[in-house]
Amino acid sequence: MKYIPILELPILIIMVLIRSAVLSRHGIKVIVFGVTDKTDYIMLPEILCFFYSILSQFFVLPFPAVLTNFFFKIDALNIFAVVICTVSLIWFGITLKIFGKSFRVGIDENTNNDLVTNGTFSISRNPVYLAFMAFFIGIFAAYPNIVTLIFLVLLVMAVHRQILREEKFLKIHYGKEYDEYCNKVRRYL
Repeated sequence: MKYIPILELPILIIMVLIRSAVLSRHGIKVIVFGVTDKTDYIMLPEILCFFYSILSQFFVLPFPAVLTNFFFKIDALNIFAVVICTVSLIWFGITLKIFGKSFRVGIDENTNNDLVTNGTFSISRNPVYLAFMAFFIGIFAAYPNIVTLIFLVLLVMAVHRQILREEKFLKIHYGKEYDEYCNKVRRYL
């Protein structure tokens, strides 16, 4: 059971890649990460370190054990981790479907799509980011060590920063329609 959350991680990545491939067939460039702001790339070393540390726990790879030693071992946390990661994947999949042709990784200043406000977007203005954060809370619960904790904190900070940047763009791009949406639906939950 302890391997399930880490096995779900590739599913999350594959979902994004499949959605990107489908939209690219319609002439839509989905991965616009780093196009409007090169500081987006700051997270890449942390992401690589996170993945390497996880892989080092399952394969014989050199990595300081002090960074991957668990803070605690509680069996109930593994169950919680599996549940939250699975629910996050389902939420993410539903949100991708609702997002339709508007899904992007990064800010697409050339978008001409309508503002999406239905489905999961009627619960949260940022359901994709909510799914990511919840998923990595599950990963931390499954593998509670210093690397997953630091990655989770950095992820939450980076997501919040990205949300603020996107809100600024959406306010300019959609104007009053976005303001009305913000008055009805919270940023997170």
